[in-house]
Amino acid sequence: MPRPNENEFAPYYGRYIAQVKENDINAALASQHTVIENFLKSIPAAKWNYAYAEGKWTVKELVQHIIDAERIFAYRALRIARKDQTPLPGFEENDYAPASEAGRRTADELIEELITVRKSTELLFKSFTDEMLNNKGTASNQPVSVNALGFITVGHFTHHKAILEERYL
Repeated sequence: MPRPNENEFAPYYGRYIAQVKENDINAALASQHTVIENFLKSIPAAKWNYAYAEGKWTVKELVQHIIDAERIFAYRALRIARKDQTPLPGFEENDYAPASEAGRRTADELIEELITVRKSTELLFKSFTDEMLNNKGTASNQPVSVNALGFITVGHFTHHKAILEERYL
């Protein structure tokens, strides 16, 4: 399955999709698995509760955000792959962060959860046929394909990894 076309996602998500080097969603998800694990395990223990400015998320909250968003993207992909045409709502990430109470969790718990969620996402996308990957639905009042949701998932992690490297570490 090739990269998604611009008519398969909202323009906002183009910044995530552009960061994905692979042209196949299953290859992209699989190649990022080790990157996720190695990167998160390299974050110093002293940095996990760090926020680079007042009002910004801590590393724990940012990792929890990645987990939450990946689950939501996968849920959307599943619904659309199964031909559910119910418009899917958006989510307000800035409400999720404080409600997650990520600060009470350990770094090891967050790492394990993200690795597990990613493995689940990989298996979900491996189960999709080309027809399913081409299915389109509506999420956050915008058209989106299952394939695009996979690319958004990969690019979303890459985007936040860069933020962590530039502003937190």
